[in-house]
Amino acid sequence: MYREHKVNVIVPAFNEELLILDTLSGMPNFIDQIIVIDDCSTDKTNEIVTEAAKHDDRIMLIVHEKNQGVGQSLIDGYLKSLDTECDATVVMAGDNQMDPNDLPNLLNTLIDGNHDYIKGNRLLHTDIASMPKYRYLGNSLLTLLTKFATGYYSLMDPQCGYTVIRNSALSEIPIASMAKGYAGNADILTMLNIKQFSVADCEVRPVYGQEVSTIKVSRYIPLILRVLTKNFFKRLWWKYVVLDFHPLVLFFAFGTFITTFVAIPLSVRFFYVYAQSSELPRTTAILFFVALMTAVQSFLFAIWLDMEHGSKRRNS
Repeated sequence: MYREHKVNVIVPAFNEELLILDTLSGMPNFIDQIIVIDDCSTDKTNEIVTEAAKHDDRIMLIVHEKNQGVGQSLIDGYLKSLDTECDATVVMAGDNQMDPNDLPNLLNTLIDGNHDYIKGNRLLHTDIASMPKYRYLGNSLLTLLTKFATGYYSLMDPQCGYTVIRNSALSEIPIASMAKGYAGNADILTMLNIKQFSVADCEVRPVYGQEVSTIKVSRYIPLILRVLTKNFFKRLWWKYVVLDFHPLVLFFAFGTFITTFVAIPLSVRFFYVYAQSSELPRTTAILFFVALMTAVQSFLFAIWLDMEHGSKRRNS
């Protein structure tokens, strides 16, 4: 127990025989239960965790009969945590890439700030130079896109899986429908934003050592872009149309309409006329820029309203 809060830790693991024992042995004493999900590992992960459980009765092992991905591992871990008398649930990867010394800061931020969900932020840490450059650049781009998709514009490092959530908030979101792949981080943020739960960042140390990333960039980028786009429209629909109405959806719709049915056709006409006559169609050009500026202004106003509304916290 930590500051009168019972805390569980979920540890998704797939072929982590090299580092899983270090991860488990580094768990602070205040953790009440450690839920390890072995996603059908083909190495000795299962045996190592089973042996560790003999010496630490906090460890509970869930084994998948077939590999289902990290998303399903998190779902199973969250659902199991909800079955316990627990106040907060932490996620720590099985590759020892999350420093247990950062856990008190995560929990303090949750408790002192009366937040519902805290996620690690590695991008502002002094040790950020240890993060591979391609990961840093990719993470920075995803940070920007995730801000729009989830509505949490102040958050950074959305790909950091070091998180803690209050079980009271976890019980109110459809966690069983969370994305099964690595896009789950953005998915859960979208769920929380729709319900107007309070979310904040907490600085954590980036750890890169012997772990081997299983993410295939060629598959991951299309997946995350598809999920972020889906989450953006799902959030607008549920938060600003179904559960409550806000005119910002009209500005987004108007900007989309002007772009699709006015600006783009005018740009096509501009190049077509120029190719046929070698003369610049000035009227078409003027109309195009007017349409483009109208669409941009509509989008900017919608984003501003989204940011203003998103800063409102749910009444506890």
